[in-house]
This record gives sequence, structure tokens and C-alpha cells, in this order.
Amino acid sequence: MKYLALVYYNETIMAAMSQQEWDALNQECMACVANLTEGGHYITGSPLLPTHTATTVRVRDGKTSVTDGPFAETREQLAGFYMLEARDLNEAIALAAKIPPARYGSIEVRPARELKAEGNQAGGSGL
Repeated sequence: MKYLALVYYNETIMAAMSQQEWDALNQECMACVANLTEGGHYITGSPLLPTHTATTVRVRDGKTSVTDGPFAETREQLAGFYMLEARDLNEAIALAAKIPPARYGSIEVRPARELKAEGNQAGGSGL
């Protein structure tokens, strides 16, 4: 089963890191991806640029509105994601616990729902 591991941390804390600390964390993340890949658990993932680069899009009554920045103000910001393959939630949690930024924030683990092609009722509705 596929699980999405969303990486959250406080950007202010991360910005206060020295270049050496930041580089070391990034090296740890790359090693983590290599280990997950070797174990057959890594599907894809990506770090995100800081929240000041975000744009939020909403559509209401057929009209699109665009707002600079993330959807909500919180202490921790979405920093990236890992799409993992795991046999169950317990294994997904164990894998997420190995993601280095978990020491600085949190990792939200959610099962991914597969959408079925039209005519196959097993998948339910879309998002």
C-alpha cells in the first residue's frame, strides 16, 4: 500500500542553522532516500521551497482566486514529502520515523487512495 509522508518543520528554526548543519541534514536526507530505495519502500519525493514562494488557489462559484503564501499560518510548514510503499500503517510509521527532519518537526503519514478508472466502482469518488 502507498503512504504519503508529509514533512513539516518550523522554517525559522531551519533558517537559523549554519550552512554546515543544513548541508549535513541534506546529506542525511539523501542517505535516507537511498536506504528507503534499497529496501523497496521509496516511490518518489521532493523537498519544497519555503512558504514565501507558495501560492494558494481557490475556486468558488466558478471564480478562481489566487493568494500569495500558504493556506494557513502555523508554527510548522510543509517542507516536502516522501511517497512510500509499506505493507501496513505500522511499517509506514517505522519508515517515517527514519526521515531525518522528524527530529525538527513532524511527519504526517497518510494512506494514499487509488482512484479507479471510470466504470469501476471500487475506487469511490475523487478527492
